[in-house]
Amino acid sequence: MSPKVLIAPQEFKGTLTAAQAAQAIMRGFRSVHETAELNVVPIADGGAGTVDVLLAAGEGQERFTFVTDPIGRPVKARWGLIDAGKTAVIEMAAASGLSLLQQSERDPMKTHTYGTGELIRAALDAGATRILVGAGGSATCDGGVGAASALGVAFLDDKGGHLPLGPRHLGRLAKIDCSALDPRLAKVQLEVLTDVRNPLLGEEGSARIYGPQKGADLDDVERLDDLLEQLARVTREATGQAHEQEAGAGAAGGLGFGLRAFCHAQLRRGFDVISEALGLFAKVNECDLVITGEGQLDLQSAYFKGPYALGRLAHMQKKRVVLFAGAVLGGSSGVRDAFDEVVVVGKGAQVEPERAAQQLEDAVTRWALRQSR
Repeated sequence: MSPKVLIAPQEFKGTLTAAQAAQAIMRGFRSVHETAELNVVPIADGGAGTVDVLLAAGEGQERFTFVTDPIGRPVKARWGLIDAGKTAVIEMAAASGLSLLQQSERDPMKTHTYGTGELIRAALDAGATRILVGAGGSATCDGGVGAASALGVAFLDDKGGHLPLGPRHLGRLAKIDCSALDPRLAKVQLEVLTDVRNPLLGEEGSARIYGPQKGADLDDVERLDDLLEQLARVTREATGQAHEQEAGAGAAGGLGFGLRAFCHAQLRRGFDVISEALGLFAKVNECDLVITGEGQLDLQSAYFKGPYALGRLAHMQKKRVVLFAGAVLGGSSGVRDAFDEVVVVGKGAQVEPERAAQQLEDAVTRWALRQSR
C-alpha cells in the first residue's frame, strides 16, 4: 500500500523558500517511492515566508505599497489580501527588515518601524477587517513606536513636542497621546504573529537577545533596554495597562509591545494562526508520515518555530515525523518531543539556491532509500 506523506517544510533561511524546499523534498521522496500519495504544504510561523504561504493557500491577491524603510528611505513593500479581501497579510520585514539595510547601516538606536505602520494603514485603506502582521526579521528595537506613530499615536517630550523616530530619543519621552489613533483599528482584528516568546525588557528581552544581531554593541544593548523601560513606564501611565512582560511583546524589537499597547493587537503564536489557515490538523490526520524541514533548528527557542510545532501536532496524532535541517543547535534535548528522526543536510543554508535544493533533494533520496531496505 502506497504511503500517504505530508511534505510541509519551512523556508531554509537565506537560500530556499518554503515552496522551493517542499519541491526539493518531494522530488527526493518521489525518486524512491513513485506511487506515494504526496500532499505538499509549505508552512511558515510568522517570520519570512508568511505572505507567500498564506497567499498560495488562500488564492490571495498580491499587493505592493511604497512605505518608509528602517532609516527613512522609500521602499516598495509586498503584502497580500486573502479571504476575499477580508484578511490582510503583512510581513513587517518588508518595511522594517534587516535585509533592507547594508551592514554599515545597521543601528538599532536609529532604526524604526514607521513603515510597518504604513503597511497596516494600507491594509485598513483596502478594507481589511483582519490584519495579520508577521513579526520576524526586523532591523529595529523601537518598541513599536514608529508603527504606532504612523497610525496616529503621538509620543511627546515634556514640552509637548513630537519625538523624532528612533529609540535613541525615548529618553525624552514624557507623554503618550492616543487620541488621534486611527479609529478604524477599533473595528478590525489586528494580530501580531510571533515565532518568539521574549518579553520587551530584561535578560530575555528584545534588546539583550536580539539587539546585537541588528548592530548593537554592548553599550547600545544596555541603553536600549533602559530606553524601552522608559517607554513601558510612560505607556503604563498613559494606558493604565502593562504589557511589557507578555510573551511575544519583545518580538521584532518590541513591535509586539507597541501594537499590543496602542493598537489593540493580539499577540499570537504565528504557527497556530497559519496552521489553522492551512488546515494542518486535518492534513496531518490524513497522512502516515510527516516530512518537514528548515535551515537551522535551534532547540533553545524551538517552541514557537513552525517545524517543531508541526512535529508536536503530528505526535499528538501518533504520526511519524522526520525533519531535514541544515543544522541543529542546542543539543538533542527536546528532539523526541517533535521528531522521530532528524537528518542534517549540511551546509545547504550557506550556498546558492540551486545547489541548496539539490543537496536537500539528495539527502531526502538517501534517507528514503535507507528506509526502503
